[in-house]
Amino acid sequence: MKINLAKSAGFCFGVKRALDIAIETAQNKEKVVMLGDIVHNERVVQKITQSGIKKVNSLKPSKNQILLIRAHGEPKKVFNSARRLGYKIVDATCPMVKEIHKIVNSMGDKGYTIIVIGDKKHDEVRGITGQVKKKSLVIEKLSCLPLAKIKRVKKAAVVVQSTQNLNNALKIVESLKKYIPNLRFFNTICKPTQIKQAEIKNMPKNNNCMIIIGSKKSANTKRLYEISKRLNKNSWRVNSKKEIKPAWVKNAKSIGITAGASTPKETIDEIIRYLSNPPLS
Repeated sequence: MKINLAKSAGFCFGVKRALDIAIETAQNKEKVVMLGDIVHNERVVQKITQSGIKKVNSLKPSKNQILLIRAHGEPKKVFNSARRLGYKIVDATCPMVKEIHKIVNSMGDKGYTIIVIGDKKHDEVRGITGQVKKKSLVIEKLSCLPLAKIKRVKKAAVVVQSTQNLNNALKIVESLKKYIPNLRFFNTICKPTQIKQAEIKNMPKNNNCMIIIGSKKSANTKRLYEISKRLNKNSWRVNSKKEIKPAWVKNAKSIGITAGASTPKETIDEIIRYLSNPPLS
């Protein structure tokens, strides 16, 4: 059995940067809190929690605490509220997500309605829409266009959640152009996501089966799995070696492996060792 690991598998720059900032911040004597998980991976979250950073659901008045902003970013109101309540802020937002915030703020100031192509409930999308006062439109897929609202828009700026599928995003943009006279599109899908998706368009064709590693909460892992599954029905998404069923790989001569941007190297290495175990071959 041959195991082929994608070159881009695992942490992207933004995730690694956020974790480095978190660990460095945790070494301070002050108490550090986060509003939610730093990234969408249970193993990484556990490591951050063990470093002493506490996850909280809301902020309370504080003089000697640090609020760590997660890789996905936060709405403006979170920053304002934290400062008002006395928190010091350490911002670990991915720089590429910050670029989306800049675009949204700039276009919002110019009177453009902001349209975000992405998952409505995702933390990154909430952070993007939370940059402007005027209510934004969030579109998840082409089949769910809110036409009644779209037809009322005269000019719009369209951005994309950084981990979305570019092909799907472009289809939505083409449809929006039919209804919105003045539309500006910004391809804000990050480079690491594009590289991962380019690899996953070839690997399923060249391997008997595919293992995509990452949390069920991870949007970019979900996208990789969806692309792979369309190309090779023997594609499986797992978060650990325990989820792998021997029958999936029993007769496989080659296995392709990739991993989402928040999947740690330790998890990838464990799965490769597990698949290399003779009883599975």
